[in-house]
Amino acid sequence: MTTSAPDDANAPSDAQSSLVRNRGFQRFYGTRVLSSLAFQMLAVAMGWHIYALTHSAFALGLVGLAQFLPMFLLTLVVGHVADRYDRRRIASTCQVIECAAALTFAAGTVGGWLSAPLIYALAACVGAARAFESPAVSSLLPGVVPRPQLPNATAWSTSANQTANIVGPALGGLLYGLGPSHAFIACTIAFALAAVLSGTIPLRAKPPSRAPVTLESVFSGIAFIRSQPVILGALSLDLFAVLFGGATALLPVFARDILHAGPIALGLLRSASAAGALAGSIWLAHFPLRNRPGMAMFGGVIVFGFATIAFGLSHNIAISLVALAVLGASDVVSVVVRTSLVQLRTPDEKLGRVSAVNSMFIGTSNQLGEFESGLTAGWWGAQPAVLVGGVATICVALLWMRFFPALRDTRTLEREETPRATASAN
Repeated sequence: MTTSAPDDANAPSDAQSSLVRNRGFQRFYGTRVLSSLAFQMLAVAMGWHIYALTHSAFALGLVGLAQFLPMFLLTLVVGHVADRYDRRRIASTCQVIECAAALTFAAGTVGGWLSAPLIYALAACVGAARAFESPAVSSLLPGVVPRPQLPNATAWSTSANQTANIVGPALGGLLYGLGPSHAFIACTIAFALAAVLSGTIPLRAKPPSRAPVTLESVFSGIAFIRSQPVILGALSLDLFAVLFGGATALLPVFARDILHAGPIALGLLRSASAAGALAGSIWLAHFPLRNRPGMAMFGGVIVFGFATIAFGLSHNIAISLVALAVLGASDVVSVVVRTSLVQLRTPDEKLGRVSAVNSMFIGTSNQLGEFESGLTAGWWGAQPAVLVGGVATICVALLWMRFFPALRDTRTLEREETPRATASAN
């Protein structure tokens, strides 16, 4: 009895050490960093280039729409592919396609033939590749680390994304300032390295078996989510919150016309939210959400809304950077809770299809949110559009607390036994 306390006290550090030494997780972490780094650099370069060509906020929204449509249309297909084939090969193939798109951007800027329609077409190509890549990579993690380490690994995986989201936009803005082709060439290299790492991740379990394709199996991911009010509530809350509150598509407008800065400042603005998210994800990796994760998610979304309002009101770049950092830190709570719920409450044989629907929700909130922001900014102006979005985000969080009491009252990330099941077990 007297010797158990030190062992318990050392358990978190032992788990952290085991996770760090896991060769599969090292490569998984590396591919997440490199792929996210490349995508963020590409987003900055595409955004600045299309705005420089068109001087239109609506054109920025069209880039987001071009990325969203393939993700939405391919949702059912990509989930089934992730559950039937080697997820490592899927991820690697998608990153090779993204590498080719970035190389085309580089050649187009050097040759001077990169037009707005071509940018939309390449954005759609990248969106289609990421539609397959996202569920494949997300559903890889349970095969890389033991189940008890999943929440911790999810937080560190989120920190990998956020690290790339900090470095990527800043580096993309800096390289674009030196010359547009520099940013696109860096994206090409990063995507290529990510593809190599993805294909060599060792798995603890065999790749998923190739089950026969039926209409029921294709829609089983959606059916499973509908049967789980906690997961449905978490996904839909994140979807509508970021759909209304996302201001990232308008950052080129804020950087150039409101804050009167250049592409390097645009990179810093895109990095600020990721810096806050990185700090939040590192905190959650060391201090996981063990009690009332649903309420933590609702609190994070409400703070996200207030931070969006603060950013929309700001004319000072320092205040804008702080507001975006708070926005990122609050958003990561929602990301970690949502991802952990999906991974811990979904059977592995359905994880690819459920992750695909999850990715579609994320894509809807991000890419379609960019289109919504560009559209409303074209109607009302950039600042009113962001302010309305922040208010709408807070309203969504308050409404969802009433619509999804199961999420609000959930006590743990793991599946909870119903009282009837507990009684029968006793």
